[in-house]
Amino acid sequence: MTIRKLRYGIIGAGSNAERKHLNNYMNIPNVELVSICDVNIESANRLANKYNITNIYNDYMEMLVNEELDLISVCTPNYTHEEITIQALMQGIHVHCEKPLAVNADSAKKIVEAKNKSGKLVMVGLNNRFTKEALTLKSFIDRGCLGEIYRAKAGWSRRSGIPGRGTWFTNKDFAGGGVMIDLGVHYLDLALYLMGMPNPTYVTGSTYNHFNNSTNRNRNGYRGNLNGVFDVEDTAIGFMGLNNGASVQFEFSWASNIEKDVTKIELLGTKGGASLINGELKIYSEIADTCVNITPILDSTSHLMNEFDHFVQCILHGEELISPAEHGVYMMEIIDQFYESAIRKEPIHLS
Repeated sequence: MTIRKLRYGIIGAGSNAERKHLNNYMNIPNVELVSICDVNIESANRLANKYNITNIYNDYMEMLVNEELDLISVCTPNYTHEEITIQALMQGIHVHCEKPLAVNADSAKKIVEAKNKSGKLVMVGLNNRFTKEALTLKSFIDRGCLGEIYRAKAGWSRRSGIPGRGTWFTNKDFAGGGVMIDLGVHYLDLALYLMGMPNPTYVTGSTYNHFNNSTNRNRNGYRGNLNGVFDVEDTAIGFMGLNNGASVQFEFSWASNIEKDVTKIELLGTKGGASLINGELKIYSEIADTCVNITPILDSTSHLMNEFDHFVQCILHGEELISPAEHGVYMMEIIDQFYESAIRKEPIHLS
């Protein structure tokens, strides 16, 4: 029996659209790449030629109305996520939206409301939840290997990693914020996801902007605009208390005077601890009254789960999403309160 392929379209033709979404969806047998849209038609044409996509648009509404799509990826600047996602849902289309889900919690909640009305799915592109290291660590935690997790640290610090000084990334009106909403979404999300996503009781934090005039701290491959706006933070540092008594410390920077880039998750539990630093997973525990370090052996060629195949399976078979839109709301509520704390220079207590 021939199974109808899901008709797929993508909105946004930047590096993330190509490197992440198109490179993965093209390899899923149940998916047919049908259409691409970008306001820069040259960018859309380039990817259309590379991935054999026939239908090219520079107006996303025209694409949504004309193409009878089953699912789309939204890979556009943050401030457009709400509008595009809601319009797609109104057309009966499932949405894979890049993180963050929206620029703030109110905007993210509107997406959830539209999703619930439409009966379609919205998945947030939280790709770090899908790495083999994170999935392996999650399975250890779910089996009780770490016991009760009472403390976590999360961080992503770059030495030179501004994603294009003076582009939409550094413009608060377009991005919603700086490094906290860009990198913090990834690793603070992962730490809280591994902890079971407990509710925060308070958030406190500080932001810094010391590299806004720098001309040489852009991330490799990202072009800047010296005349563009840079009114967001390049460094974010904070602390959270959680309703289960646990706490989370976090630090993120696009640019900082450190030796080298680092990504990290550290978890401390009553039975064991874990670290995931620069992609290397280690477990710390006690066996026979002796402290031990455990390094899981993970096949470098294996993938426990693919983010894109997972979304397709959820659409086709009703499986539960690992990163649903509601999780995007949860994270944006935390980020909103973090920014409020940084402005007021005091902790924000949450009900």
